[in-house]
Amino acid sequence: MVYYLSLGANLGDREQTLREAIRRIEQLIGSVDRCSSFFYSRAWGFTSDHAFCNLCCRLVTPMAPIEVLRATQGIEKALGRTHKSTQGIYSDRTIDIDLIRAFDDEGKEIRSSITGCQSPMSDIPLLTLPHPLWQERDFVRIPLAEIFP
Repeated sequence: MVYYLSLGANLGDREQTLREAIRRIEQLIGSVDRCSSFFYSRAWGFTSDHAFCNLCCRLVTPMAPIEVLRATQGIEKALGRTHKSTQGIYSDRTIDIDLIRAFDDEGKEIRSSITGCQSPMSDIPLLTLPHPLWQERDFVRIPLAEIFP
């Protein structure tokens, strides 16, 4: 399976946190074989004095989408994230890792919505592939275009 992930941080040493998240993704989930450059942006969906540092990466792993979600949420928690954004309410964060797009071993895009599964960050995570808002967000579209034109 091939996944495209978006990572962002606007608290602490943003660049170092993103590098550490990539290291942990490789250690716990699979091979990151492409990474965009850093992309700096204002907060999206809320007001903050802290700018975001973002990047996108390409991940190759045999793990299913819900397993990748659980693993990335565990990495977020380990890197200091205390709560997920819910119901369109966003806030500052040390790290955010979103699954943007996924493809099976034959290159076919996975389209799914998963609800009602237990996770380390919340009782009812929601995973929709492709991510429903990725095309509206420059901080995803622009870095993603670097590695997936």
